[in-house]
Amino acid sequence: MKARVLLAKAEQAAASARLLASSGDADGACNRAYYAMFDAARAAPAAAGHDGGKTHKGVINAFSHHLIQNGILAKDLGRLLKQAEVRRYIADYGGDTIESADAAEMVAQADLFIAAIRETLPPSDQDTDIGRPDVPS
Repeated sequence: MKARVLLAKAEQAAASARLLASSGDADGACNRAYYAMFDAARAAPAAAGHDGGKTHKGVINAFSHHLIQNGILAKDLGRLLKQAEVRRYIADYGGDTIESADAAEMVAQADLFIAAIRETLPPSDQDTDIGRPDVPS
């Protein structure tokens, strides 16, 4: 999937997370905030032509390998993605309810995460795949 499509999906999920949080659905907000971060995490390796992984673990590992370990993004962003995965798991499967304040924090973190990913893409390439001449725009 193209980086621009993944970023658009991330931004839509973040918008949904904000709506869910404002309506009091903390669990739903955590789910959508995680997927906002997840899709953004898929966008950067995809834009550079790297395999972004096929599973949640694979995506997180690819993100860490290509962006965190190479110093392109701060380690804190890798931790935010992992924390979001844990909270999403609790919200979706754990049986516990996420507190509204925690959901609001996660939604704000998703917005920061997406912005950081967007900054890794040159402005001229934010709407195209980077380094992929074989992929038509």
